[in-house]
Amino acid sequence: MAHARRTAVVVAFVTTILLAGCGSAARAPVTRAQAAVPGTRAGSPPTRSPQVREGGHSHGSGGPVDLAATRTVTTPRPALASLPVPARLEPFSPGPGQGIWHPAGRRVGGTPAVYETTLLPPGGSTPAGLAWMDTRLLSARLYSGSESPGGGPYRYTAPVEPAAARSLVAAFNGGFMMPAAEGGYYTEHRVIVPLRAGAASLVIDSRGRVTIGAWGVDVRMTPQVVAVRQNLVPLVAGGRPTAAAESPDWEAWGATCGTDSCASTVPGVEYQWRSGLGLTADGALVYVQGPSLSPLQVADLLVRAGAVRGMQLDINPDWPIFATYAPSTPDGLAAPANGQTLMATVRGADTFFDAWWARDFITMSAR
Repeated sequence: MAHARRTAVVVAFVTTILLAGCGSAARAPVTRAQAAVPGTRAGSPPTRSPQVREGGHSHGSGGPVDLAATRTVTTPRPALASLPVPARLEPFSPGPGQGIWHPAGRRVGGTPAVYETTLLPPGGSTPAGLAWMDTRLLSARLYSGSESPGGGPYRYTAPVEPAAARSLVAAFNGGFMMPAAEGGYYTEHRVIVPLRAGAASLVIDSRGRVTIGAWGVDVRMTPQVVAVRQNLVPLVAGGRPTAAAESPDWEAWGATCGTDSCASTVPGVEYQWRSGLGLTADGALVYVQGPSLSPLQVADLLVRAGAVRGMQLDINPDWPIFATYAPSTPDGLAAPANGQTLMATVRGADTFFDAWWARDFITMSAR
């Protein structure tokens, strides 16, 4: 009898353990994986999202492993809201194809971020090139050179490195050499040349947003500002050419080359290679360049393209350059081979990829 009672007790004890292991009344210790899954109660298995089985391999006695409960799910980045596509520009004078914008360069999320067109300047016979840039899709960065602004070393300088080339859409020239710029230069937490009140200023903040205006009037230093490039005085203000732009004193806008020579002994000419940059009311950037432009014509072109504020950038044949890059894949590297210039300029799309390039420039990259 004693033996029978002992056997019954053992059987009952074993049965209780088995039932406890299978029933809902028993609480198992909480694992790290369970604790990491939102909505999981202590002691209960993690709530599983729709079944995603990977590999179908059996680990232990649990059958195929379901990784959906612990796998990190990458949420697609929402598409950026682009600016409205620029409207066709009204020509100053008749001519085929003028003012019709064409997409250029790498798309950003499938959307063109740069458009280009040509216009004859008022009173001119040689077309100028214009480029419109969507600042909602593009982030700006100032690159510095050993000659302009001088000094250094700089973190961002030519050549454009592969990491930056992966998102590069466009790049264009900066302003004058600093002694001629009549303004200052600030970058990488350093004042390279003191900033001057009233000077035309290109300003970039820590999020790559860019604006243009008179220093101390339209734009000023804030904790968010990471770069300021000044050049002369404003060319456009309040949506019209400034009094300085309309002045007959075109030589105030920089020393120019002659018609066929840049020798110091050759008198400069008013209508020469020039470039300029403007900001529209909705925040787009507009770049202008042409081989035979006066300061006032640059201003008129910027205004026609919608600029409310604007500035002259570099001048003379060697220096104006605007290039876009269109790799064959969305995240491909921008390179000279897939670059295209706005106009037939002395400098090509390879300029910003050359280590010897010693002048400042601005890049516009996909956000």
